[in-house]
Amino acid sequence: MTMKERAELAAGWKRDGVRNCCQSVTLALADQCDLTEEQLRCLSSGFAVGMGDPDGTCGSLVGACMIAGLRCRGDRALRYTRQIAQTFRELSGAVSCGDLKGRDTGVVLSPCDACVRNAILAYAQVMGEE
Repeated sequence: MTMKERAELAAGWKRDGVRNCCQSVTLALADQCDLTEEQLRCLSSGFAVGMGDPDGTCGSLVGACMIAGLRCRGDRALRYTRQIAQTFRELSGAVSCGDLKGRDTGVVLSPCDACVRNAILAYAQVMGEE
C-alpha cells in the first residue's frame, strides 16, 4: 500500500469516527515499527483533541512523530520530529489543534481528516517513504 493510500485510509477512519486522529495515523503506519496494532491503539488513545486540550499539538502530528521515533529507535528522533512538524505546518497551516480548527479566528485551516492525511504525507516525505 502506498503512503497516499494509507493517508486516505486513515482519513476515512477519522472521518467515520472509527479512531481518533492519533490512532488513525499510528495504525495506518503500524508496519513501520515493532509494536502491535493493539499496542499502538492503546498508546495513541489519549492524544486526541490536541493531546486532550485544543491548545496542544494536533494528535495526527503526534502520531506521525511517535512512529518516526519508534522506527528510528530514538536515534535522530528529535530531528525527524522537527522536520515532520515543519512539513505538517506547511501542508496544514498550523500544528496546534485549536489553530487548525479556527478556535480563535473562526477560520478552519484544516479539518481533522485532512490533518490525518497531512501527518502521514509529512511522515512519508521526511522518512523517505514517498
